[in-house]
Amino acid sequence: MLLWYSLYMEIIEHDIDKIKASPSTQYFATQILELGWKLDDTKKMAEDPEMAEMAAEEIEALTTQINAFITQATDIIKKEAAADKESPREIILEIRAGAGGNEASLFAKEIAEMYERYAETHGWSWSSVDLSLNELGGYKEASFEVKGDDVYKFLQWETGVHRVQRIPATEKQGRIHTSTISVAVMPLFKRTTIELNPGDLEFETSRSGGAGGQNVNKVETAVRVIHKPSGFDVRSTAHRTQLKNKEAALSILKSKLQAAKDEEDRQKQDGIRRNQIGTGDRSEKIRTYNFPQDRITDHRIKESWSNINGIMSGGVSKIIETILEKQDELNTE
Repeated sequence: MLLWYSLYMEIIEHDIDKIKASPSTQYFATQILELGWKLDDTKKMAEDPEMAEMAAEEIEALTTQINAFITQATDIIKKEAAADKESPREIILEIRAGAGGNEASLFAKEIAEMYERYAETHGWSWSSVDLSLNELGGYKEASFEVKGDDVYKFLQWETGVHRVQRIPATEKQGRIHTSTISVAVMPLFKRTTIELNPGDLEFETSRSGGAGGQNVNKVETAVRVIHKPSGFDVRSTAHRTQLKNKEAALSILKSKLQAAKDEEDRQKQDGIRRNQIGTGDRSEKIRTYNFPQDRITDHRIKESWSNINGIMSGGVSKIIETILEKQDELNTE
């Protein structure tokens, strides 16, 4: 009996870690632990020959209760896992200017407007989380929250470096300039296994800039949180209060850390992904927008499209749909 009990407690300890990790099943974890302690006391009773028969009945009853709680908790965890596998309905879209100075910042704003128009055609909601502008009104850095059905499914492959080739409005000699921006698409996770250590966090507050009323530059409502171990930093200026911006920044930070962990786990399990669609890494050049030749080329699938102004005006769906078709073909190979 003691050997059986030892093995059974190992099973409980293994399951309890998973059950404790989910906020939805912490009640079950508490009940299982309490019953486990009772089971421990009953096991000691079983060592007395006079109490062995009664202890055996109690052990059976306690075991049944523990198994019932484990089953209920496991079912909830499975349902949550299945829900998380569905295409996320909320994302953070980050756009950063790269090489090219002001021209890169102006192009970053144009790309953001292209995605915003595309979001409108799908009925998705679009709101800014943080904007950092240059002197010409371009985006040095910008992040947006986008919500709607299948938003991650459609936009996930936009992550990477986007290159533009054109004659800037400020170019007096008619030379073609090449600039770059980076795009990152990150799903917002409602449930994560990430626990933040307060000692790993550094907070900064500042005044929110831009339009927003008379008090916009008088109160420090903007919040920046830095996760020192990873180097990730998130800034939120979307809300009117510091508390709301802090909550938003922490939520995005958790999602960033969860995404990084998931990607690390995937690479450990599957190896580095090598296929026609590319790795999706920020450092990878995925697309070139050549204005003089009226051509957009996606380098991952080696296809090009004309009518660049129409695409930039929200007609990017033809590119996104083609990439999704290629992805489906690759996934079935």
